[in-house]
Amino acid sequence: MEVFWALGYEGTTVQDLQKAMGGITPTSLYAAFGSKEKLFREAVELSARTIGAPPMLAFTSGATARASIEGMLRAYVASVCLPGKPRGCLLVLGAINCTQGNHQVQAHLRSLRQLRPRFIKERLERGLAEGDVPKGTNLDQLASFYTAVMNGLSVQARDGAPREELLANVDCAMAAWDAVVGKRSGKRPTGSPAA
Repeated sequence: MEVFWALGYEGTTVQDLQKAMGGITPTSLYAAFGSKEKLFREAVELSARTIGAPPMLAFTSGATARASIEGMLRAYVASVCLPGKPRGCLLVLGAINCTQGNHQVQAHLRSLRQLRPRFIKERLERGLAEGDVPKGTNLDQLASFYTAVMNGLSVQARDGAPREELLANVDCAMAAWDAVVGKRSGKRPTGSPAA
């Protein structure tokens, strides 16, 4: 998982994988996983279950839609800046550009990334039903915006941005919530800084 995370799908060679697996032979690697692509898909699944778990937990446990999104973004910053691990997110960076022969890998990650705005919109819809997101809020725009923030945080982390800078970006993203959603409700959302 970490080799793919660090080098991306196309940047990872069978030799890189062999080395990471203690010198396994190519024959054994293919017997165990079937192909490099199948191994990559397993690595992405493992990443989602492990590295991706804290942001999802924060997202699903927030008391309000705002708290869910802020918690997810803060946990995501921690996951893209883990000490001793590759920076960024495998889901975002693992196969962003691929040759035609690997388009199915790129399409697979794209389909997984496209789940993010759907999940965010579902949480916003719940917030609308529970009264913490005001009627008339453009849920699609908000979901798209916070998805873009997440993807951007991953790229910035890969480019070496310090955790503090990424967290400051989360602060800005949540100020956007306060400006767009709070303005619509006519009141300052819970947890937002005083004016």
